[in-house]
Amino acid sequence: MESETLKQELLNLQANFCSALTDTSRLLILYSLKQRPMNVGELSEDLSISQSNVSKHLKILKEKGLVTFEKSGTTVTYSLSDDRVVEAMDLLRSIMADHVKKHSEILVHTIL
Repeated sequence: MESETLKQELLNLQANFCSALTDTSRLLILYSLKQRPMNVGELSEDLSISQSNVSKHLKILKEKGLVTFEKSGTTVTYSLSDDRVVEAMDLLRSIMADHVKKHSEILVHTIL
């Protein structure tokens, strides 16, 4: 029984963690932070997203443990908590590309 409870708790943690990746703006923020640490203004300019929107998404990413921050005076600079997050996103992107390719080939063969 204990192992089932632990298994369920781990699955819940995983789902909660992955829920941060369900928004395109958050994905873009993570990819930008892969390049270098940035503050809200830099991310806003880099991604053409309002500062309030960037802040909202950073709050979620911070709560999920995907980004960390460092304060220096009035400036808060954000960075990835772990580069493997973007590596995992790239792996998912690769799997999706293979999936799309496979289904487009099936569609072409079906039409012809």
